[in-house]
Amino acid sequence: MKKLLLLIFATTGVTAIAQDTFSICAVDTVTGEVGSAGASCIDALQIGNQIGCALISDVHPGVGVIHTQAYYITPNQIYTQGLMQTGHTPQQIMDSVQANDAQNNPAIRQYGAVRLNGNSAQAAAFTGSNCMSYANHRVGPNYAIQGNILLGAAILDSMEARFLNTPGNLACKLMAAMQGANVPGADTRCLSSGNSSLSAFLRVADGSGLTIDLVVPYGPTGFEPIDSLQTLFDNVQNCPVGINESLLRLGVNVLPNPANDFIDLRFSQLPGTGTVFELFDARGILVMRKPIDAEEQIRMDISGLASGAYYYKVSVPGVGNATGNVIVQ
Repeated sequence: MKKLLLLIFATTGVTAIAQDTFSICAVDTVTGEVGSAGASCIDALQIGNQIGCALISDVHPGVGVIHTQAYYITPNQIYTQGLMQTGHTPQQIMDSVQANDAQNNPAIRQYGAVRLNGNSAQAAAFTGSNCMSYANHRVGPNYAIQGNILLGAAILDSMEARFLNTPGNLACKLMAAMQGANVPGADTRCLSSGNSSLSAFLRVADGSGLTIDLVVPYGPTGFEPIDSLQTLFDNVQNCPVGINESLLRLGVNVLPNPANDFIDLRFSQLPGTGTVFELFDARGILVMRKPIDAEEQIRMDISGLASGAYYYKVSVPGVGNATGNVIVQ
């Protein structure tokens, strides 16, 4: 892999209060790489730094990654750094930083941490009870995904599905996870402008240091930072072509999009018995559920839905889930 180091800045001297929205920490137990990616509807100009929401990313080459977000403050990040460096497990870090919050207010914070543990990995996350909704996290054997001020659970589900199902190395999986949140208003503060976010980052390190450090700190009105991040990423990393980025391996397509009165659900292969289509609104509330028979195309009436962003999930028993978004006009 070509080495790229872009926009590397020290963050330990910065104190900022901001909601940092969706992110993923992950490690590769085979290669020993550790990675960090995220985006938020804040930019570098708003919070007076040079890297935007990348200030939440704390990468420890050869060890692991910590994200400190949701009303980020520097002292909590410094505290978790010390815990990672002294060998604490991700769960121990979660427990300790809650008990020792610099402002004695852990309920408004959100954290994710993952570390290498020999040939295995450890991961943990925490979402405070007073984080702005929708807020939650997903934790797997080698990853932690967390987000707040989200349109709904579908954002986290989509990021997780893409990370798990995308072929290639850790960097490819992290970029795919970010594309899983590339929908208008993924951070709900950006819904009116039509962006997912305002700043984004992706960082990967091997045992010797950073190999990829990509930061999109801000941009003009109407730009999409995840698309900009993808452009930077494609210049330094070739990923295998496999899964349709927005629809996974189920061969699903939803048209038209944006839509008005109806949507057509199309399959490249006939769905199996027990397949179910579900549609969720921006709050994560189920608004439509329909069992699907073995048909190549199914039309669904959405004329009764309010305008806005919706998220769908197609569940195929024994195969997996395809998720995506639909904009109703």
